[in-house]
Amino acid sequence: MTAEQTAAATTAGILTRADGATIAYERCGGKNPGVVFLHGLRSDMTGGKALAVEAWCRRHGHACLRLDVRGHGRSSGRFEDGSIGLWAADVVAALDALTEGPQVLVGSSMGGWLMLLAALERPRRVAGLLGLAAAPDFTEDLIHQRFSPEQKRALLVAGQVMIDEDEGLPPLPVTRLLIEDGRQQMLLRDRINIACPVRLIHGQRDASVPWETALRLAEQLASDDVEVTLVKSGGHRLSEPADLARMETALERLLQTVDPE
Repeated sequence: MTAEQTAAATTAGILTRADGATIAYERCGGKNPGVVFLHGLRSDMTGGKALAVEAWCRRHGHACLRLDVRGHGRSSGRFEDGSIGLWAADVVAALDALTEGPQVLVGSSMGGWLMLLAALERPRRVAGLLGLAAAPDFTEDLIHQRFSPEQKRALLVAGQVMIDEDEGLPPLPVTRLLIEDGRQQMLLRDRINIACPVRLIHGQRDASVPWETALRLAEQLASDDVEVTLVKSGGHRLSEPADLARMETALERLLQTVDPE
């Protein structure tokens, strides 16, 4: 069977974790390196960038996996019960159970943090990283540090604070678990022992995650093969046609640097 024929088959399934959580995924077959797409906070595997990545993989015969971490999309659980550590563990479990051989992880926003944590856990499986407005450490740097004294007290007492977002979404429930677990997963304070090729794309008009985050991340990564692309007109979503084309080009070039075996 050719790579193109293999890639034509898509499987939608459920991965059951040891704690009973169910992780929804969609997977298409193809050649290695495979590609795994990791969505952002309160997003899911049906977003425009996720579907564009899968479509590119189909056209070029690469295997592709998309998944919803717990509390998102079609996976089980409440968002309020999730944390960066739990979501990263979902990614590693999916990597172990649903992929074979070297994989390139594509992470959007929070997914960019999860891809880094997964690469640290599975350095022999993760062959490359592509971050799209990657947001490591956002729970501390972009949420808790901006809380007022009253919000910080409410988080300790009530265990949850609701904050408004500017994207037409319902208020975001920020839990004490999310903040305290996030502190255990922070990466930007020290050297990040990831040696694989890394590509980072970040919009300079990103109102959610400052573009300087990409530069901080590039500086902390151990890998010497790190490239940062700053898009002067780009916002946080990076979902315009030009953004998707830029993402596809970066993915193609990254895959060319990775050993398929």
